[in-house]
Amino acid sequence: LCLKKGSHFCETRKSTSSNCGKMGPKDAYLVLYNVACCLGWSAVAALSIPSVLSSFTTGDLSNVNNALASVYGLDGVAPILFWVQTAALLEIIHAAIGFVRSPVIVTFLQVSSRIAAIFAITHSPESQVQFGAGMMIISWSLAEIPRYAFYVAALITGDATKKTPFPLFWIRYSCFMILYPTGITGELTVFLAAAKDEVFLNSYGEQFSSLMYYMIASLPIIYIGSPGMVLNMVGNRKKAFKKRFAKLAPPPRGLVFPVTETKGTEPIRSSTPTAKTIIAAAVGAVNDEKAEKVLKERNWRFGYVKHWIGMVDEQCKTPDAALAVAKAGLAKAYEIFQFVRPDGSSVSFEDAMAAKNTEKFSTGFIKGEAAQGKKVLEVPYNGKTLAGQELKDQVKKWVDYGTIEPSAGEAIIKCVDNPGWLDLSDKYFVLLGAGSAMGPFEVLMSLGANVIAIDLDRPFIWKRLINRAKNSSGSITFPMNAEQSSCKDDDALYAASGCNLFTQTPLIRDWLVDLYPGKSFTVGSYAYLNGALHVQVSLAMDAICRDLSTKRKGTSLAYLCTPTDLHLVPKEAYEASLEEYKTYSKKLYCIIMSILGRGKLLRKNARTPIPGEGGDFYTVNGKVLSVGLFLS
Repeated sequence: LCLKKGSHFCETRKSTSSNCGKMGPKDAYLVLYNVACCLGWSAVAALSIPSVLSSFTTGDLSNVNNALASVYGLDGVAPILFWVQTAALLEIIHAAIGFVRSPVIVTFLQVSSRIAAIFAITHSPESQVQFGAGMMIISWSLAEIPRYAFYVAALITGDATKKTPFPLFWIRYSCFMILYPTGITGELTVFLAAAKDEVFLNSYGEQFSSLMYYMIASLPIIYIGSPGMVLNMVGNRKKAFKKRFAKLAPPPRGLVFPVTETKGTEPIRSSTPTAKTIIAAAVGAVNDEKAEKVLKERNWRFGYVKHWIGMVDEQCKTPDAALAVAKAGLAKAYEIFQFVRPDGSSVSFEDAMAAKNTEKFSTGFIKGEAAQGKKVLEVPYNGKTLAGQELKDQVKKWVDYGTIEPSAGEAIIKCVDNPGWLDLSDKYFVLLGAGSAMGPFEVLMSLGANVIAIDLDRPFIWKRLINRAKNSSGSITFPMNAEQSSCKDDDALYAASGCNLFTQTPLIRDWLVDLYPGKSFTVGSYAYLNGALHVQVSLAMDAICRDLSTKRKGTSLAYLCTPTDLHLVPKEAYEASLEEYKTYSKKLYCIIMSILGRGKLLRKNARTPIPGEGGDFYTVNGKVLSVGLFLS
């Protein structure tokens, strides 16, 4: 795969320093390695390209073909090519020991394909003297020179995206569109020529000639995935350019990740060391050995799952262990996460939540104008609205088929049999992330509930929420930055409504603690954001839930959980999972998918039962590596 290193998987780790003078031993070594490789490939290019360029001036394509066919035989090209490409084997070691962020298996496959091409051209005179050899060598050199130069610039400047020279950045993420096809074509011709070369086939004796033939003739199969590789690079290019020209992020405010390192004078807030610290503290509450392994993990991005599983295993041993792990992990998160105040000063999130605040929200209230709806549970399904016995019959089918758990089916049927439960006019629900598409706002409004809505201070959000509340039999209460009576019209009301869970977490908590004294709240956490922001909003919601549970009697909690986690499940669900896996894993299309996915697809996610106090515990492993620890 001619430009396999063009993948973002092989980017060197960002330097933790801003200049060579403060560079650590690891980065200094990587600079030297990349400089040496860049010089090596530059020598290959300098020796091979001039003769090919001069052949174009003749206007005779046969001369171009002959020039390409003679590239490998030019003085100095072969030995430099051999050693500079063989040096790439070190990149597998770099990935294995954590010097770079590349996955080891991917790096191994990428480098080994190049090594196979070097082996073929070194041992096959026929492959050396055909046009594809020159095309391959020149494509490789033109790809590798800017790649290694880019890495050097990234290590020295400490930023691979914004501080590398733009011409180098552009070449790094653009030349693949030409060099991928030419390089792959060259490699294919080398393999095919070697497969017909008696000298190559008999390199290790005639008795191994058949083995050599099938080995070299089978290598072109690896190029089946080359279109996907090109599309992957196109995606990487879009991401890189978008990131380079993105606007500067605003200064941190409110709940933020802790500073984990500095780059010159610039503080860096990284999720990886933060995650390791929190998980180590959590599991360390019950198992010091596992905590030590967490802290020593070098490849956290791809190795965190086993530590997460180990933590859950510890929690299953006893109820006390489960609570100890959860409390220790949360306590560490509150301790190390920072809360940046408007004046730029920062304190721990725990201290921010404990501080007294003089600033307070005003309260907005809208009572719906619609009449109470009919007290009948209705579920839309397949173009129909199911209710009564028809709904109960369908629920039974869902349970029998395994669509929902028996407990979920029982809950639905109880709602059908108790229509009075559908009147929520005396119930109060706090929705953290009220406008969330997955939240229950619409349902609660239709059932006449009293919703206390927490969402961003964006007028379009409150226009939708308030208008929906007006057209319901329920009510909506919400924080405001001005008195409701001072709003001249609806637009002014929308503009003055809302809050920010990141920057106003303590104020939101204070407002909720004092709201509707004596009423029991059900607090639901429904806010969702992408990436590391979801970690911050989750911790903010946890702080509010924690304090309301402590300071308001009768508080109950609700969560919208993710399926991409390691969940405890009933024994019946575990056994059903095993049966389904046994049935489907024998189907031909499942077998094919498993083979093509190299064992990564259609894997069994039901784990061996975990012994604990009170019996065995059953889990299902729904972890998705690409989602990341903090987002699971």
